[in-house]
Amino acid sequence: MAYYQQRGASITVCDQDTGKVIPFEIPRQLGDGYLQNLDRFDVIVRSAGINPRIILEANPGVQNKITTVVNEFMRVSPSRNIIGVTGTKGKGTTSTLIAKMLEADGKQVFLGGNIGAPPLEFLPHMNQDSWVVLELSSFQLTDISRSPSIGVCLMVAPEHLNWHSDMDDYILAKAHMFEHQTQNDIAIYYSRSDASRKVVSYGLAFKIPYFAEPGAHIRSGIVEIANYEICRTDELKLLGEHNWQNVCAALTAVWQVTQNVVAIRSVLTSFAGLPHRLEFVREIKGVKYYDDSFGTTPEAAQVALAAFQQPKVLVLGGSDKGATFDEMAETIAASGSNVRQVILIGATAPAIEAALHAANYTAITPGGQTMPDIVQTAAAAAQPGDVVLFSPACASFDMFKNYKERAAQFVAAVQALPAA
Repeated sequence: MAYYQQRGASITVCDQDTGKVIPFEIPRQLGDGYLQNLDRFDVIVRSAGINPRIILEANPGVQNKITTVVNEFMRVSPSRNIIGVTGTKGKGTTSTLIAKMLEADGKQVFLGGNIGAPPLEFLPHMNQDSWVVLELSSFQLTDISRSPSIGVCLMVAPEHLNWHSDMDDYILAKAHMFEHQTQNDIAIYYSRSDASRKVVSYGLAFKIPYFAEPGAHIRSGIVEIANYEICRTDELKLLGEHNWQNVCAALTAVWQVTQNVVAIRSVLTSFAGLPHRLEFVREIKGVKYYDDSFGTTPEAAQVALAAFQQPKVLVLGGSDKGATFDEMAETIAASGSNVRQVILIGATAPAIEAALHAANYTAITPGGQTMPDIVQTAAAAAQPGDVVLFSPACASFDMFKNYKERAAQFVAAVQALPAA
């Protein structure tokens, strides 16, 4: 809002939330009619969570008036050194790795989009040599009108199908990030994902796979690129083989900018991850507790399971995003997953339970209605040497404000468990 105020714009805030806290001098349009008569405005700045289709249904003909913070930033940025990162999971970790490696090389770097600061806040501090790393969700990309010079598409799997009309719509939204790239730009994609390859195919950029040559890849336990050995995988602080993908994606992107192996290695061997992504909380009575509240898809829960060889007590469930749980259930039921017990919570508990029974997995316990109950149930099921893994595979909105609040309650409940 400050960006537009500084440019003399007259602003009205439109929000469905009638309790929204807004400075008293700012006009507002709140409640059920928040989308009415938007055609009276010259510019409509869409927040990421509002599907543009909803705006157009209420206000036919305002297509050319709708913009977003990301679109405006891309339009006015003094630097074209912009790296965009999208995909289903791993965006935050990959974006942060890219930013840290570029900083280690001595560059001025700004991290934003769906992580860090809103991009328009960067502008007063930027120059033409600045680098910007943007983590971009499908919500932000669905109507993006410009592309970054370097685009990265991570693994793509079904998600947000309660927001997108179908999987094709989800893929197309991500493809918009690459659609406006030219032959002078670079598109980096996960080599083992047909959906990722499809996403980058919409643009003209030079395409580089990662997790395969010529991008960064793993060979005999070594992270490599362009015949350079960067580090061993057992030197990485990030848990889980899925994070090897994130490392290779970030390394491939940074390699297009700098080949400073010392700087790159220093980051890869020290960065331990973002909050709520397989984050160790505490060990009690020989049981280790991990917070993976950011794991809001079945695929995320599957990769979290693969990060641990120990017997696991797995907490699953939450609000429904339109995902299916059959493949996750098969993974849990497989003997190699070593899942001792599944604790089910939230609105999706019946659907997950049905999928688990179909996969012949029956070690299932209801978790209760509060986080202390859930954690105490998990603790009772765990044995010394086990891992309690809170990786819900679902969104949080049935019981919690967001995944961060869900994580905070999990961590607090674990910390409250008696040590003896």
